[in-house]
Amino acid sequence: MSDFSGKLYVPGDAGFEEAVFARVFNARRPTDRRPSAVLVAENEHDVVAGVRYAADNGLSVAVRSGGHSWAVWSVQNNTLLIDLGKLNSAAYDEATGIVSGGPAIQGGNELDPFLAERGRFFNGGHCPPVGIGGFLLQGGQGWCQRGWGWAAESVVAIDVVTAEGELVRADAERNSDLYWAARGAGPSFPGIVTKFHLKTRPRFQHLFHSVQVYDIADFAEVMTWMYAVEPTISPDVEIVCVSLCPPSVDGEPRKRVFVVTGVALVDSPEAGHEALAPLQTCPIIDRAFENVMAESSLAEQRESQIQMNPENWRYYADNVWVDGEVHDIVEALTPVFTTSPEPDAFTIWFGNGLMRELPDMAFSLQSPAYIATYLAYEDSANDARNRAWLNDAMVAAQPVTVGQYLGDSDMTNRQLKFMADDNFARLQKIIAERDPEARFVRYLAGDSATVNRNHWEVSS
Repeated sequence: MSDFSGKLYVPGDAGFEEAVFARVFNARRPTDRRPSAVLVAENEHDVVAGVRYAADNGLSVAVRSGGHSWAVWSVQNNTLLIDLGKLNSAAYDEATGIVSGGPAIQGGNELDPFLAERGRFFNGGHCPPVGIGGFLLQGGQGWCQRGWGWAAESVVAIDVVTAEGELVRADAERNSDLYWAARGAGPSFPGIVTKFHLKTRPRFQHLFHSVQVYDIADFAEVMTWMYAVEPTISPDVEIVCVSLCPPSVDGEPRKRVFVVTGVALVDSPEAGHEALAPLQTCPIIDRAFENVMAESSLAEQRESQIQMNPENWRYYADNVWVDGEVHDIVEALTPVFTTSPEPDAFTIWFGNGLMRELPDMAFSLQSPAYIATYLAYEDSANDARNRAWLNDAMVAAQPVTVGQYLGDSDMTNRQLKFMADDNFARLQKIIAERDPEARFVRYLAGDSATVNRNHWEVSS
């Protein structure tokens, strides 16, 4: 038995089942997958020992950082699941502005308050309890990504345990292949990142929030206008359109609406009003139920995220990058925005029209707009209905779909392209060289032979 500071669980142990699903956010959990053992790592030494233990026992290694994978990628058969939940510390270097954080540190609840005390900011994930590990490995769609870049672009180095069970530093000069892969490879990264070293930026002084609420029947008109105006808006503004059902008022039935939001991260109230002003140009703004522009805070924004993403609920999630003629896009997206069967489900349109050129990293697929649906509900009797509805809505969006983002994907259900072909080929070469014995799990997919291909483009 290896010398672990943390706790190793095997089937039959008290607490094994709890360890298998510890911190898993989605209450809709797999019933046909279980690891052969779970190691709750206490420190980096345990991660190294865990990789060697897996090799000695003929197991692959799966990893859990924050537990927010909708498809619960960390739970796989014939594996040692290494839970990194205790690797959640942070340290800040005043001289360089670099923050170092463990993979399980929660971006909103822990890392951002730590940086706020030091007047710094890192554009981490929106949902406060999301750990930075999986988030960064998938690219990192964080606050103000359209203008400030993918969060993975801020990774300057990683500490990583290799397939040989060695802890190494990887950056642009050392182990540069692992550094390249860590920024976008997602759950097929050939190693375990035990620490991320991240560039930070001076913290914005003000957050201004614009909210317009329209009848869902106005979706097509508002979305058409949004495509015209979004590329003209300041890079300091995050733009998200949301289909949702607000809470009931006076017992009235909940009604789905279409909400246009803008969040400006700026240094003065004047800059906030100026940055959000273009959102007042909607030609049917007089039909909005609400039209508010006011100062807010990240704390208020986080609270809204928590309310929309309740813990211990069941979730189906899916997403698409879309591109094409605006009329065709709006038509293809109408079902996913207007026909959801669950009142607590929401669908987002995330503006990305500035389309900055990406640096040389594994993450390499994006388009002018990102659409994701999160079916949140409590009754397991609705599983089949919700799965079928979401699949049908994604089929309707298929004519304008370019691919998808790993962070909201489930390749056991639907496989799409998520990386440029050349980047994917380069990643496979790195994986083959760094992990020839498949010590680390690959993508959890229905068909491993067609990973990174849109399923409707695969020849029969």
